[in-house]
Amino acid sequence: MTTTWELDLLATSEAVPEVRRLLHRYDHDVRLCVTELLTNVIDHVGEGTPTTVRVVELPTGRTRVEVTDPDPRALPLLTGPVPVTDESGRGLALLDALALRWGVEQCGDHKTVWCELAGEPPLDDVREPAAPAVRSGR
Repeated sequence: MTTTWELDLLATSEAVPEVRRLLHRYDHDVRLCVTELLTNVIDHVGEGTPTTVRVVELPTGRTRVEVTDPDPRALPLLTGPVPVTDESGRGLALLDALALRWGVEQCGDHKTVWCELAGEPPLDDVREPAAPAVRSGR
């Protein structure tokens, strides 16, 4: 198993769209799963938690997404249907629907929540997205 992308960060609401942008070479499912797992750290462990995000290309052709945080006790729990009026609570259900499999690896001082996807490999073109054009107000 070779890590093809890794980032250490503080899990904050502002970091989520930036991580998604940095993963532009991966397909939508990978970016969505990273977003959901990172948001779970913010919601259930706390804003500003030191976190590591990894995307690993497996020899099987699958893509593994991993998010590690320092709280081995705050475990993800897949619950039943969420009322339509609730604004949150669907992240793990979404992950469960997208992933071929997912789980949690607990260690003494941290945990890693992971999922495996059958998505496409990263795009060969790894150029950064072009900056938006700035127009003069003249």
